[in-house]
Amino acid sequence: MHSYDYAHRSGVEAITWERFAELARTLVEKLAPFNIDAVVGTARAGLFPATAVCLMLRRELYPARVGRRVNDEVKFQHPQWIVDVSPDVKDKIVAVIDEIADTGETLALVAERVKERGARQVITASLVAHSWATPRPAVVALTTDALVLFPWDKQVYRAGKWQPHPELVEALSHQGNTDS
Repeated sequence: MHSYDYAHRSGVEAITWERFAELARTLVEKLAPFNIDAVVGTARAGLFPATAVCLMLRRELYPARVGRRVNDEVKFQHPQWIVDVSPDVKDKIVAVIDEIADTGETLALVAERVKERGARQVITASLVAHSWATPRPAVVALTTDALVLFPWDKQVYRAGKWQPHPELVEALSHQGNTDS
């Protein structure tokens, strides 16, 4: 399974900002028993749920950036390090959070680096996970094999106007859906 392989998705899960808030609260409730000390959010989009969780739990946020994209275009088959994990995670119980666990590779990569930085315990979490994500995050708010449309991805500003995100238009076309 390759990341951004949209042809095998079944259905569409459109998440509104209100639904995002509900899912973030679900993550908080599931993470609370771990008594986390800090959150590592995986930039870019993983910072949305990571920020919500750290604010709701009143914990520190340490952003890290790994990605397959450059200027929103997929350039790499596997995630590449862009911004490393802070050494401040040492001796802490850390939740590593991303917006979606598709292949599971990004969360695993960041979790491993958090361990290398000396965290006492690492809990992986994602707002959404697909059933095929391996490894699966320890904490998930929503599991679905649908094409997930996040509120921050629905439109982009290009050439002086708002338009549907071209990647989502293509992904929706794999499902026979031409509405954007």
